[in-house]
Amino acid sequence: MVDACLDFDRRSRRGYPEAVYCEGKTADQCRQIARLWRDRAGSEDLGTALFTKADSHRAAAIREVLPDAAYDAQAQLVAWPAIPPEPTGGLVVVVCAGTSDIPIAREAALTARYLGRQVTEIVDVGVAGIDRILAHREILRSGSVIVVVAGMEGALASVVAGLVSCPVVGVPTSVGYGVAFDGLTATLSMLNSCAPGVSVVNIDNGYGAGHLAAQIAAPCAHELNAHHEGDRQTREVFHA
Repeated sequence: MVDACLDFDRRSRRGYPEAVYCEGKTADQCRQIARLWRDRAGSEDLGTALFTKADSHRAAAIREVLPDAAYDAQAQLVAWPAIPPEPTGGLVVVVCAGTSDIPIAREAALTARYLGRQVTEIVDVGVAGIDRILAHREILRSGSVIVVVAGMEGALASVVAGLVSCPVVGVPTSVGYGVAFDGLTATLSMLNSCAPGVSVVNIDNGYGAGHLAAQIAAPCAHELNAHHEGDRQTREVFHA
């Protein structure tokens, strides 16, 4: 008996295929789902299959069926086919506050990359050393959307949003001591950002952030953002 009913029509309906959330699933269920995807992909182009929150045990089960799939152990992400599509649209910049936030940042970056966007990653630039993020202002301003991944107090999202004209997607992580409350403090901080243009996904939801960023930076949206950036540069020259 197969324990899953995959939404194979999601790509034609929404533009992006379904992803498989592996946490809570048994290794055998992950194996069954991989087999269903492989068999259907033999007759039609389904796009890239992403298996998220896949620990090494579940990833091994998936790769029994899809041996040529890519696995990033840090991001806990399995992707099949292993080669990302040729990028289109705008640049997605993924920023993380600390080294401990890298696994979630990698999940976001890989998701956006496998959904067809060019991605640049900036790591370990938290607000405890503000000069670190300020040193990347030019890269930040070249992005069509920025994903900011931060635990602790989550202040980096507000700082970045105050430096750029593009949308910012905040990803609170469960990194932090005591009253960080496994990411709740960072979530509330990002939701209370005084810098406009910040949206917030759930705690440790790198996939959700990467998906949203890929949609924002899709070709049509990217052209609109580029137009607005050109207007901003024109105003800066005029006022100078």
